[in-house]
Amino acid sequence: MPVVKAGPDLYDFAEPLAWQVDVTNTGDALLVTGTVEGEAKTSCARCVDEFSFPVTGEVEGYFLIGADREAPEDMDDDEFDVLPDDNVIDLEPLLRAALLLEFPLVPLCDEECKGLCPTCGANLNDGPCGCAPAEDAGDDAPPNPFAVLKDFPFEQN
Repeated sequence: MPVVKAGPDLYDFAEPLAWQVDVTNTGDALLVTGTVEGEAKTSCARCVDEFSFPVTGEVEGYFLIGADREAPEDMDDDEFDVLPDDNVIDLEPLLRAALLLEFPLVPLCDEECKGLCPTCGANLNDGPCGCAPAEDAGDDAPPNPFAVLKDFPFEQN
């Protein structure tokens, strides 16, 4: 599977994905269920270092047999497809959807990742950089754009 984009993040896989599906004929439709798993690689949202993590997704698909068939009443239009005329099911969209549900909203190499120094860009996970702490920066610190609101008389209702 090529690179998968999830929001602003890109995920790729060092090894081919392992997947297994069962196809069940329900009479009116084919039900596809199974799993897909692999080792995903992406960049940390805080320190931008690349890291890997295992991912396992649940594959689900419902394909009506014949375009004239109706889906069950409890299914929305985006919860099923119609079996193509050639009777070939493309599994890639199902595998991709299963993985997308498992990717983190904010990928982090570690929950305790310290990120990058906003001044010099050093990775703070490798240790402190040579920059002065923000509270000691004095007049060299960029002005806070919200400082003008410090004495603003906000009305409270």
